[in-house]
Amino acid sequence: MSDADWIETFKLSNDPRFDEKLVDVVGLYLNPPEKAIVLCADEKSSVQALDRTQASLPMVPGRAQTMTHDYKRHATTTLFAALDVLTGTVIGQCLPRHRHQEFVKFLRAIDREVPKDLTIHLILDNYATHKHPTVRAWLDKHPRFQLHFTPTSSSWLNLVERWFRELTDKALRRGVFHSVPDLIASIEKYLDAHNEDPRPYVWTATAESILAKVARGRIALEKVS
Repeated sequence: MSDADWIETFKLSNDPRFDEKLVDVVGLYLNPPEKAIVLCADEKSSVQALDRTQASLPMVPGRAQTMTHDYKRHATTTLFAALDVLTGTVIGQCLPRHRHQEFVKFLRAIDREVPKDLTIHLILDNYATHKHPTVRAWLDKHPRFQLHFTPTSSSWLNLVERWFRELTDKALRRGVFHSVPDLIASIEKYLDAHNEDPRPYVWTATAESILAKVARGRIALEKVS
């Protein structure tokens, strides 16, 4: 086993508002407001339709499933997704690009899906698209949307990232997609199956415990810097 097998990766955020943003997001997880929905949203961009150069061989007794290591690379799609923290259901939409125009389309989709009497607390990262003037103008006209931004370099704080990992492991990594429509159909099939039997990701860590862990990490870094 090489030394690299024992290495754990990490990155501490340098966001000057780290504490404030973390307390805000964790507070939504642990104490969601009444008459509201908390959604964790993000984009899985440039999801590529990968086709194998040769047909795969199915699993048989004494032999695992085999497939070629190389691909035919087709075009891509971007999956916009918003995870309902309380129920685990996901609002998803595949769009061709990853710009503010597509993000506004996704906000409209969320607006249609969520009952009109609920305030929408939307947890997002700091990607520039989420703060574009066109997005802000749309939000000004839809005041029930309240945006909450995670600290920089803190994707682990957004629960939808866990759903993205499951999607990749269960539907994308070993998939064979002959075209982008084929890829989108597979994503939508997985999304529908997930929403038929959703399971929420339960957040248990308090803001205080996370801040204490981060503080220990910073002290450790200072000792070796």
